[in-house]
Amino acid sequence: MNPPDAAPTSVAEVERLLARIAEVDPVVRAVCTVHPDALGQARARDAESAAGRSRGPLHGRAVLVKDNVDTLDLPTTAGSLVLAERPNPVQDAALVARLREAGMVVLGKTNLSEWANIRDYESTSGWSAYGGLTRNPYALDRSAGGSSSGSGAAVAAGLAAFAVGTETDGSISCPAAYNGCVGLKPTVGLVPTTGVVPIASSQDSPGPMATTVRDAAALLSVLAGDGVAYAAHAVEGRLAGKRIGVPRGPYWGYSAEADAAAERAIAALSAAGAVVVDGTDLPTMPASLYDDELLVMLAELRTELAAYLAGRPGDGPRDLAEVVEFNRRHADVELEHFGQVCLEEALAGPGTDSEEYAAARARCVAATREGGIDRVLREHALDVLMTPSYPRAHRIRLDGPEEVIGSCTGVPAMAGYPLLTVPTGLADGLPVAVSFWGTAGSERTLVEVAHGYESLRHPLPAPTLAPSVG
Repeated sequence: MNPPDAAPTSVAEVERLLARIAEVDPVVRAVCTVHPDALGQARARDAESAAGRSRGPLHGRAVLVKDNVDTLDLPTTAGSLVLAERPNPVQDAALVARLREAGMVVLGKTNLSEWANIRDYESTSGWSAYGGLTRNPYALDRSAGGSSSGSGAAVAAGLAAFAVGTETDGSISCPAAYNGCVGLKPTVGLVPTTGVVPIASSQDSPGPMATTVRDAAALLSVLAGDGVAYAAHAVEGRLAGKRIGVPRGPYWGYSAEADAAAERAIAALSAAGAVVVDGTDLPTMPASLYDDELLVMLAELRTELAAYLAGRPGDGPRDLAEVVEFNRRHADVELEHFGQVCLEEALAGPGTDSEEYAAARARCVAATREGGIDRVLREHALDVLMTPSYPRAHRIRLDGPEEVIGSCTGVPAMAGYPLLTVPTGLADGLPVAVSFWGTAGSERTLVEVAHGYESLRHPLPAPTLAPSVG
């Protein structure tokens, strides 16, 4: 009688993924740095397993980390040559320490939109001076989204089952939707941002990207370190009786393909026993609120980036003004495709000690929390909200503004509330997705509903690295 097959080893997984990166990443360019001792890490984890020591459910599994998250043994660049020329950080980001404590193998770093897409209004998602241009594995002439471009494209292309992204407004949700993977932006503060290159502490939130809701939930448990087994909520039978609100308003109508996919999701959820409450619209958010959000982000960026840069070893820029000057001196590379208007406006605008900043932040919170998401959830006795995520991935262009015509991320971003994005299928060869919204701390409920939906639809076909589609 043959013995049962042994469980795959960490070494076997890492060897397979390194071979996949070598084969695929020259065209996708999702991974900007491969860990030189990934196999050594894997051997150490296998030795622990052989000795009967497992650090947790993800022991020995490989994970890719966005390149704005500090790693002491790899460069951390935020995509910019400013940081690429500096020595490695002196210690891991708090979330990376948790990955290692959980026994995960840090396989490498993923490319991103430079400075997490806060550099210029006409930036190209997925491009950085350090990592080049990340492409969508479903169609290489399409955007991988941003700013966690490499994390989303890597998961979709099979370069790792687990990746870490960060979101300030859309930076996990967009690449998850564009690349057909799961992305979970947690409640701000659930996952620590210590050692993460900042944009705005009031909205920054690192989170998991993975192939399934259950895997994303398992990775969230590691990142949050709060003792909650989020994956335990990714089980069957949790949809019955769940009340799912569908706000229409500005979240529909910008993409026929995304709308059609969301309508199919509504029908599937209803058939599975969820109570779908349509027309649970949020109050109309004035255009000025998004100006407030931008003011808040730029004010916090100026203050918080200086604090981060001061903690990095080596010579180089120590504040935003010196970053802007560095880019001007290296304009042939850094400013080849687009400028740095956002950084310049951050220098010229109000600071975090100003009345303008305090008032803008207060308006953002009041409108999106009690005046927005919480109000609608309470008035309709809802568990979650659901909307289309983004349109299909737009064509890449390096010489002008991108064609992103709508999304669902702004209100949850200003509120600091969680958002879980799940692919629904392909439309003319490109992924489309829905996003589930919740109030602060509602990750477990979001996982229950999103996993329930995920179990109702067919998995997406693997990307083929097609030159184009449609």
